[in-house]
Amino acid sequence: MAPDELRELKVQLQEQLDKGFIRPSSSPWGCPALFVEKKDQGGKRLCVDYRPLNAVTIRTNTLCHTLTFCLITGAKVFSKIDLRSGYYQIKIKEEDIPKTAFSTRYGLYEYLVMSFGLTNAPAFFMYMMNSVFMNELDKFVVVFIDDILIYSKSEKEHEEHLKIVLTRLREHKLYAKFSKCAFWLKEVSFLGHILSEKGVAVDPSKVKDVLNWKQPETVTEIRSFLGLAGYYRRFIKDFSKTAKPVTSLTEKMGKAFQTLKKLLTSTPVLAQSDVTKPFDVYCDASGNVLGYVLMQEGRVIAYASRQLRKHEANYPTHDLELAAVVHALKIWRHYLLSNTCHIYTDHKSLKYIFT
Repeated sequence: MAPDELRELKVQLQEQLDKGFIRPSSSPWGCPALFVEKKDQGGKRLCVDYRPLNAVTIRTNTLCHTLTFCLITGAKVFSKIDLRSGYYQIKIKEEDIPKTAFSTRYGLYEYLVMSFGLTNAPAFFMYMMNSVFMNELDKFVVVFIDDILIYSKSEKEHEEHLKIVLTRLREHKLYAKFSKCAFWLKEVSFLGHILSEKGVAVDPSKVKDVLNWKQPETVTEIRSFLGLAGYYRRFIKDFSKTAKPVTSLTEKMGKAFQTLKKLLTSTPVLAQSDVTKPFDVYCDASGNVLGYVLMQEGRVIAYASRQLRKHEANYPTHDLELAAVVHALKIWRHYLLSNTCHIYTDHKSLKYIFT
């Protein structure tokens, strides 16, 4: 580490010792410590490279659910709560503490609380949060790791919902960071989206730097850009078709890259779905891409698309159009199951597939 990093290391080690997060260790284990830059606040965050430990850890099979916002229909009032150093609120079993040891210029230390970088940390924390809010999930609460969203149809209802959530946190001794919480909002930023009574939109603050993004020149840079763009693909019509040239370093890539940047910074507000009303699914197979649009009462709920797989390139038009229908029904199953659904395709013969 550089001299300024060593000075910062002393400060952060002492802070964590004072808070009771770490203690000196004589463990046979020991992973290297390093600094990473904080994206929002600036400064450096002390982290541990737990790859050696993770390589011999049995992974917990707990899935972090995909965020769809399909259950907040009719919500008009929102609050969000961010837990204070969420992982550090979880104690580690005494017999497992030595495994978290990390080496520094100033000695070996071990964590008494759950540290960032442990392979099972996100899954365990998600499991704990789901257990805490099991009775409230999908009724008026959305949880993703240490972020909690409370949504209600009226202010009176929201008051009751907030009381329940805050009571749950108090019962389980989970503490929030007040400066990152927001209450009684008509519009809320949550996990890169803006939620309101009108619907769901991309959070402009999350994509504002896209306009200054330089054209990728390496595979790693391409993956980084497509990772951001793919997160918001539901807002972009024919995303796969537009993004395909970006996956290869060719002349066509520049135009496609600029198009994607423009689309990301000018995305529409997608309507909230209403599970009590019928859905309309529009499907199309065009060129090397399958495209779909989910709508309700003339308003777009989501866009989706994907590139054809190698074997599908040999399909006749009839089979491709059917493949588009099947894939649309699969990806939007959580919307369409147990609801009336109208499917629109420009291949009329599909009407007679069961006759």
